[in-house]
Amino acid sequence: MDAQAHVSRTRRALIVTAALLAGAAAIGVRAGTIDPPESLMVQSFAAPIAIPAFTLRDVEGRELTSTSFHGKVVLLNFWATWCVPCRAEMPALEKLYREHRNGGFVALAVNFKEKARDVQRFTRDLGLTLPMALDADGTVSRDLKVRGLPVTFLLDRDGRILWRAIGARDWDGPDGRAYFERFLTTPRS
Repeated sequence: MDAQAHVSRTRRALIVTAALLAGAAAIGVRAGTIDPPESLMVQSFAAPIAIPAFTLRDVEGRELTSTSFHGKVVLLNFWATWCVPCRAEMPALEKLYREHRNGGFVALAVNFKEKARDVQRFTRDLGLTLPMALDADGTVSRDLKVRGLPVTFLLDRDGRILWRAIGARDWDGPDGRAYFERFLTTPRS
């Protein structure tokens, strides 16, 4: 190969690389993750934060720990049946969960200080299938500094907190769906 052909091939490779990097920046690819769109109004952290170790029980009494979902992306949502915004966003969480549960995604709804029977009734009435955990004494909520409801955290596949959202969101709306689709299909670094 002559020098001119080599320069031309190198130039094309640089152009393709620049285009790929520009495309990644346009959708918010950062350090093996995807930045959420502004419309989700989440508080991103400069670096992932280790989640404090915890143990909860689901509504059937089975133990769930902070490592139970290791290897999966977890949308950890703190809520209560008496919380109107929580009730309003629950169908969107369910829809997102059903759409992505086979792709390494879990939406874990953590109820704040209510009895299992009340959460089971709520779950049954809304036809929810996403996992429900009980923070019966509020310890996990306190450890994560949950001050109001709903509050949602996104955990990466290593169980680290990437961001939090205070208040209800349209998780299955166009921006939320596009974000999770990209997030779940982006290779880890």
